[in-house]
Amino acid sequence: MMARPLAPDVVVLVPDWQTRTLVRAQLIEDGLEVIATDTWPMMRQHLRPGAKPRLAFVDLKGLADPDRVLEDLRVLMKPDRVLVLTAIGTMAPADVEGLRFHALSRPIPIDRLVRSIASLAKEVEASA
Repeated sequence: MMARPLAPDVVVLVPDWQTRTLVRAQLIEDGLEVIATDTWPMMRQHLRPGAKPRLAFVDLKGLADPDRVLEDLRVLMKPDRVLVLTAIGTMAPADVEGLRFHALSRPIPIDRLVRSIASLAKEVEASA
């Protein structure tokens, strides 16, 4: 009998490959298990019942349908376990927070972004 794969600590959805690679690498260096993807359908596969990550991080910049992604995330994840990075032309941080998600906005240095993701993942783990 095959064991079910364990859930990662964080699932990252970042369309830009350079940002995605940097965020993933730094989170792994912080000791977190990370799956990173560039599309919503790929991320959604990792948000299945019984194997959900501690935290989902979504960068709205470059997503084809950010409103749909956030709508689906509201069904799949507890809002306090989702961190959303907004950008001009996507969604205002206040609107993201209105959905009860955590929000950050661009521009933001990669190191601050990674610290925020790692800190929230550890906070979620401590409250579980």
